[in-house]
Amino acid sequence: MTALASGNGAPTRPTPPDEMRRIALAGAFGTGIELYDFLVFGLAAGLVFPHLFFPHSDPLTGTLASFMAFGAGFISRPLGGIIFGHFGDRVSRKTMLVITLLATGTCTVCMGLLPTYQTIGALAPVLLVTLRVLQGVFMGGEQSGAFIMVAEHAPAGRKAFLGASVTAGSPIGSLLGITSFQVVAMITGSAFGVWGWRIPFLASAILIAIGLYVRVGISESPEFEKLQAESRTRKVPIAGVFAHALIFLIAGILVNLGFNQFIFIVNSFTTSYAAKTIGFQQADVLLSGMAGSAGMLVAVFVAGRLADRFGMVRVMATGALFQVVWAFPYFWMLNSSNVALLYLAVVSAYIGLSFTFGPMAAYYVSLFRPEHRYSGVALSYNLGAVLGGGLSPSIATALLRHFHGSSGISLYIAAGGLVTLIGLAISAHQVRRGSWEATVEDAAQPAQAVTR
Repeated sequence: MTALASGNGAPTRPTPPDEMRRIALAGAFGTGIELYDFLVFGLAAGLVFPHLFFPHSDPLTGTLASFMAFGAGFISRPLGGIIFGHFGDRVSRKTMLVITLLATGTCTVCMGLLPTYQTIGALAPVLLVTLRVLQGVFMGGEQSGAFIMVAEHAPAGRKAFLGASVTAGSPIGSLLGITSFQVVAMITGSAFGVWGWRIPFLASAILIAIGLYVRVGISESPEFEKLQAESRTRKVPIAGVFAHALIFLIAGILVNLGFNQFIFIVNSFTTSYAAKTIGFQQADVLLSGMAGSAGMLVAVFVAGRLADRFGMVRVMATGALFQVVWAFPYFWMLNSSNVALLYLAVVSAYIGLSFTFGPMAAYYVSLFRPEHRYSGVALSYNLGAVLGGGLSPSIATALLRHFHGSSGISLYIAAGGLVTLIGLAISAHQVRRGSWEATVEDAAQPAQAVTR
């Protein structure tokens, strides 16, 4: 198998194994911190924000308003993807990752310092949503950039497996976020809903410091160094995405849209639904999420290994089919009020979705040329996140109210799995061919790819 080709087809410099491990760790740890920041907001949105920031509503309406604030962070992510994608393609992949890590964490710390509605009235939810929108902007450049850094450093034949270190950051962030909420809730008791909820947000400052230490020491992407050395960076990289890779942009949107529909119902909406609507103990709901995240942490690497061996599209399609099949049993188990079935539903969902999620880094990198790769990955990945994850908790809450039950939500989840399958079908030929060889100047001709 050949090394990853860049631009004119010449192989980039190989990354030494020790450095590759550090880069993989930086991808996992940095993304884990970013997902921690996002998840603690999602947990708070389901558990405490309705009465702290939206108190003059009935419980379901307050929860809906709280999840809409959660979704605001997703709506701003494509803007961040465009901004950081542009500079990631023109200036530096590595620098953008350091900036996004620092800025996202700072927004989280500021949320932990916000006064509530009782203190400053309607200004409180305004400030909360403003910080959430800013957080989404910075998050828009984070995970897609980490995808690219790890996959561009990784050797051929191991891109999906090593790229899974970035997707592993999500369950790491989930474990950190859920654990922090669980521990703080136990320690603060009844004060958790008054001031204890602030602690997980403020703790992000410690994680930022560790994450910066890990990320500052990594090397720039060898493919980006090659682009700079050959003066092949572009003034407007995103123009190349629309001109030469529009179909793959659409495919990437669909793949992440469908996946995000279910995963954010599992890790955000379920927290509120299982505790408030069904009546499970909050501790059981949080612990089931921790068990599911632990399962995903292992499963994404299994999926990555299988994707390197049998093909990304096949493995990711397995995860999408699981989503279609599991959509109704998931809520049947939750609605049973049985704790064992709660764990089975949540843990199985996390593990099954890992087969879509695990190979995503290598999948998205395979869709776009190096000259506009950061812009293409960031825009497609984040638009999918907005339309899927950003809206799914609010849509699920609205469907619950409209149908007076979970059947509408299950249909919505199953439709998401079909959307992911459509995206995979559109992009299957390009993903199987491998990485891009043609330069932007040659893009007017049908693109040829390096085959393995």
